[in-house]
Amino acid sequence: MPLKRSDFSLKIDRAAGKIMAVLAWLSGLIVVAIAAGLFIKSLPILKSQSLGTLLFSSSWFPLRGQFGFLPFIMGSLWVTGTAMLLAVPLCLLTAIYLAEYAPRLVREGVRPLIDLLAGIPSVVYGLWGILVVVPWVQQAAKWFNAATTGYCVLSAAIVLAVMIFPVIIHMTVEILRAVPWEYREASLSLGATHWQTTKKVVLRKAFPGILAAVVLGLARAFGETMAVLMVAGNVAHSPASVWDPAYPLPALIANNYGEMMSIPLYDSAMMLGCLILLGIVLVFNILAKLVLMKAQKALQ
Repeated sequence: MPLKRSDFSLKIDRAAGKIMAVLAWLSGLIVVAIAAGLFIKSLPILKSQSLGTLLFSSSWFPLRGQFGFLPFIMGSLWVTGTAMLLAVPLCLLTAIYLAEYAPRLVREGVRPLIDLLAGIPSVVYGLWGILVVVPWVQQAAKWFNAATTGYCVLSAAIVLAVMIFPVIIHMTVEILRAVPWEYREASLSLGATHWQTTKKVVLRKAFPGILAAVVLGLARAFGETMAVLMVAGNVAHSPASVWDPAYPLPALIANNYGEMMSIPLYDSAMMLGCLILLGIVLVFNILAKLVLMKAQKALQ
């Protein structure tokens, strides 16, 4: 007996759903496969030295078999942390203006330009940093009686802050505009001003989502390589201030990948560096997802 059209369509829908579910799981398993491959490649260095020594030692002398990742982890934390301090206030204020105050013509004109920042190659940001940011930082250091070549934490942080603008701004605008307009109308009807409504109602309701946007921006910043490599200075010492050069972990991997085959355990150390970087970024993304899920529930 031939199947009815509705039964046939239902079976097609079920089959398509199963295929898409399998593909979704395969996409997730790619991350597991990458992590497993990096871990296997990292086993030689983990067997020769303890993980605590590798993470908390400052001795980086590959020819002597010393692979202390602390200067590179600290360099990443300094650059990323400073970039977030510069980016978050500007991104938040920009997103508030675009979502709550800007006329539609301004909003529709400015947002594509901000999103365009995400499409600029990182090497272009790096060249801009070398030609503009580094000389400016070198001159600005004199105002604070500090000495620097300009290739330092602050230069890398400024470039990185500009690179993560579109990530944070775009998500924050969407989160703010997802807050139901009834909340605004109720607040305004009680005599609150536009700013009071934005501060006390909209921002409070959207706070978990804004936090998720910041965490995603943090993950994006932590893994950036080329632009930071070009302006950070790349000195294997833990920075003590924003005027000191830094050597972030992604820059270490990019700079030394070609040399690792000629030194014992160097390739394993580089793979461990990749695994550390992957783990940190993965944690940031999971935290952002959890916070975003909480925000979506709060907005419903």
